[in-house]
Amino acid sequence: MAPSSQQRASSRHDASARKNLLPDGFDVDTLLSELTIEEKAALLAGKDFWHTQDIPRLKIPSIRTSDGPNGIRGTHFFGSTPSACLPCGTAIGATFDTALVRRIGNLLADEAKAKGAHVVLGPTINIQRGPLGGRGFESYSEDPLLSGTLAGSYCNGLQERDIVACLKHFVCNDQEHERMAVSSIVTDRALREIYLMPFMIAIEASKSGAIMTAYNRVNGVHASEKPELLRDILRGEWGWKGLVMSDWFGTYSTSEAIKAGLDLEMPGPTRWRGAALAHAVSANKVKVSELDARVREVLNLIKTAGKSGVPENAPEEELDREEDRSLLREVAANAAVLLKNDDAVLPLIKNKTIAVIGPNSKITTYCGGGSASLNAYRAVTPYDGIKAQAKGTVEFSQGAYGHKMLPQIGRDLVTSDGKSGFTIRTFNDPPSVHKREMLEERRLKDSIIFFVDYNHPNLNTIWYAEADGFFTPSESGLWDFGLSVTGTAELFVDGKLLISNVKHQKPGSSFLGTGTVEEMGHIELKAGQSYRITVQWGCAKTSTLKRAGTVDFGHGGLRFSASKRIDTKNAIREAAKLASQVDQVVLFAGLSGEWESEGEDRETMDLPPHTDDLISEVLDANPNTVIVIQSGTPVTMPWIKKAKTVIQAWYGGNETGHGIADIIYGDVNPSGKLPLTFPKRVKDNPTYLNYRSEGGRVLYGEDVYVGYRYYEEMEIEPSFAFGHGLSYTTFNLSDLNLQQKENNIISVGCKLENTGSREGAEVVQVYVAPVSPPIKRPVKELKGFIKKLLKGGEQADVEIDVDLVKATSFWEEKESRWCSAAGEYKIMVGTSSAGEFLETSVRVQKTRFWNGL
Repeated sequence: MAPSSQQRASSRHDASARKNLLPDGFDVDTLLSELTIEEKAALLAGKDFWHTQDIPRLKIPSIRTSDGPNGIRGTHFFGSTPSACLPCGTAIGATFDTALVRRIGNLLADEAKAKGAHVVLGPTINIQRGPLGGRGFESYSEDPLLSGTLAGSYCNGLQERDIVACLKHFVCNDQEHERMAVSSIVTDRALREIYLMPFMIAIEASKSGAIMTAYNRVNGVHASEKPELLRDILRGEWGWKGLVMSDWFGTYSTSEAIKAGLDLEMPGPTRWRGAALAHAVSANKVKVSELDARVREVLNLIKTAGKSGVPENAPEEELDREEDRSLLREVAANAAVLLKNDDAVLPLIKNKTIAVIGPNSKITTYCGGGSASLNAYRAVTPYDGIKAQAKGTVEFSQGAYGHKMLPQIGRDLVTSDGKSGFTIRTFNDPPSVHKREMLEERRLKDSIIFFVDYNHPNLNTIWYAEADGFFTPSESGLWDFGLSVTGTAELFVDGKLLISNVKHQKPGSSFLGTGTVEEMGHIELKAGQSYRITVQWGCAKTSTLKRAGTVDFGHGGLRFSASKRIDTKNAIREAAKLASQVDQVVLFAGLSGEWESEGEDRETMDLPPHTDDLISEVLDANPNTVIVIQSGTPVTMPWIKKAKTVIQAWYGGNETGHGIADIIYGDVNPSGKLPLTFPKRVKDNPTYLNYRSEGGRVLYGEDVYVGYRYYEEMEIEPSFAFGHGLSYTTFNLSDLNLQQKENNIISVGCKLENTGSREGAEVVQVYVAPVSPPIKRPVKELKGFIKKLLKGGEQADVEIDVDLVKATSFWEEKESRWCSAAGEYKIMVGTSSAGEFLETSVRVQKTRFWNGL
């Protein structure tokens, strides 16, 4: 019997572990002495989009990087090998589970080896200082301790299987608007206590092998050329050993970046190094010793990567193991946060009739947009997850659409020979050339095609593509088609032009901010009749649309889409009617990778148009409706008072639908906790007056009062507090006690009892509150946590170690040092940042100053 693709991948993976990337005797000092200036300069930039430069003369191999952070894409945007997609960053943050996150790192390490990658570009640990960040879903939390602690576990999970982790983005890359130009104006105190802290904690916990710099400026200077960050703090004060690489196209100088400590310019081929850097050395703008320091780190990274057993230029394979699917499902379920469950509506009963309603029901919002997105092995919709477990009748009603752009149509097409998907052909000549010669033909399924890394040996600078497939609508009516491009394109239905996106193009958010708005056309279609859909596309160089401040992502992109037009008011009425007629109702709504994506921030905190109306009317028809929200960051909930039961399900990765169904039917008891505060409205959040670039800068005016620190100080009640999350059982905390250990460590102990009948996990959270601080400080701050699983009726002793000096310290700006001020501090132990606490106090006898880790 022939081996399966999974067996082949596992076999190749095992075999690769026995190979050695490096030649015998790979010695960094020896190589440094043998490299020419030109070779050294070449090593300090990428070879291509994902690989470092090799030097065959000295047998220095190339190593491979890959996105991360929630899955390993491999080396292709175009035609990428499918991968395991984990729940998004905030979902992982919601687990509050260091052991689970370490297992996530293990899985990603195995996926990296299957994709031939040595370095994973993750985790992302920027702080969500506000709810509108387009990339907020990718990070863990608004709290630096939670972010850094989980990141350390993630890195350890990767590195214990010899894959290098790359923490990113260093630092203050907390918005997408003008991200390559904006200057983040931040006080030294906020920089240290909030934004550098996750990196500081993760480095101390894991000794990550690499760090990626942020696109933005920090107080006027780009992070990738700011010596105070790279030389003085990271390598000097913290003593970190590792490689610093730029974000992709985030290198902005030759000499300045080298002198500041930026080792590797990515991607390649170089813009700033190579001959330019060699010339800078010959002109004494860069010292040879400075050049050698940067080269040494590249060679050290290559040597570290050699331990992985992944050979140079390894083929990319699918892993897709059953145990990985189980882990992905476990993470999706454990990340879900039960926000409300009045009258114990949940869990639902499997043999009762259920209605599945809403815009997110039959689509798979499994990840956010941008470099974190990837081609998943599979993606289970919420509807399919419910249907797989339900034993009674399952009804469906759309209610409303939630898309920002029309849904991709590629998976609804078939090729001329009846295969799923569509045919894509590439040419050097435009469609106007009769009998033009085809370069190649492929079959694709996703109709969002990013040609960033497409290549063909005969490809010209300007080239063209044709997408072609057959569409058979399931319903008659008016259908809307959409076309968005980086480049130019026209869409035809049965040979008739429906949409032209060639002239008078308007800039939009597609393709990481480089594409056009979605141009639309409509046509009447009949159910069951086959229609030929053809798209004629020209590469980015065929367009006259110019975008300032955006990255040039190569050849461009194409996105074509379609959806049957609905009468939203009627659809909502139909959904409400169905809700009134069944035993149980689950309504799935939220955002998607269109609304939350790298390259563009959200404009509002609201759900898509008509969603709130749908939720409100369905709740009126059936007050016991379970509302499930999928988003990476907070959304407004104007209907929250009338909703009895609400779940925050995030973007759940490959097993989204199964993970949610496990919670809804009670196969898994929810244990997720909010890693960021959900405000009632966008105006309540601390960044409301200081978000987006204004005159080239963004003022971090909230200072250290980020997230719950701000809401507590201003006494603004949010919809849901940081750390909040309910369970199907109940817990009780008692018997708080403190024990002094060595090296300023205190053990915070208590008893945790599961007072219900169902097994469940609770997160015990330790906050420290200064009583009479010498400067103004937040009311309290998270300084420790632990997750504990208990059977019904079981109790256990819980201990959380807290470094009292670090937990009581603030950054003293006058002297540029940490200060643990003498005085009294409350130790508060609870299960969220709000609610009831066990409290005691501890006294710091003398003021201490310190620096470093």
